[in-house]
Order: sequence, then C-alpha cells, then structure tokens
Amino acid sequence: MTETVVSTPTHLRTPGTDTRGSTGRWPTYAVGFALAAGLTAASFVLAANHWLTPASLVAALVVLAIAQMIVHLIFFLHITTAPAQKTNILALLLTLLIISLVVIGSLWIMAQLNAHMVSMDQLMQMQR
Repeated sequence: MTETVVSTPTHLRTPGTDTRGSTGRWPTYAVGFALAAGLTAASFVLAANHWLTPASLVAALVVLAIAQMIVHLIFFLHITTAPAQKTNILALLLTLLIISLVVIGSLWIMAQLNAHMVSMDQLMQMQR
C-alpha cells in the first residue's frame, strides 16, 4: 500500500507553513521579518508625528499591534488553522484566557482600592 500525498499549490498555502515537515524556511522568515519591521516602523512614525488625534492614534496603534501579533503567530510561531495545530491553538487560547483574567482582575482590584481610598485631606483630619 502506498500513501498518496496531495500537494497544495504554493499560492494556496497558508504563510508560514511548509509541507516538507520543517518548521520554516528563510524566505518565510524574511517575509515575516519585513512585515514585523514595517508594522513597527509604522507605529513609531504614527507616534512621533502629530498626524492623528489622540483617540485615533490609540486606535491605530492597537490595530497595528494586533496585526503584529498575527504576523508573529503565523510567520514565526507557525500557528495555523490546520487540524494538526489544534493543540497549539488551544494552548494559545488558554494563555490568552489566563492573561485576560490577570489583567482584568488587576484592573478591578486597583479600581476598588482607588474607590475606597481616603483622600489626603480626610487623612490629615483623622490624624488631628
């Protein structure tokens, strides 16, 4: 019995994947590096110049940061939607859940501490 291997044309493959079993080749890393460097440069240019309003600048930087995370996941960590990547995607989702819980919990605790903190004037009155 021989196995038949179906080869996907190069232009239809997900970036960062290689069908020959290796984790990546240098052209893939070069494209990922170029995209990451371009997104980083765009972030610095937007932050250094006053082309956008502060709210628009924050939104643009968030979009660029998300794009950079996607580039890193695809080109450097080789996370794809392939069925073989199921455990990697689940591990990534668990990591995101834990990070979200820590960040949201920390913000909630700090907000509660701020709400219940005594002002300096009240503190000085209590000490007299």
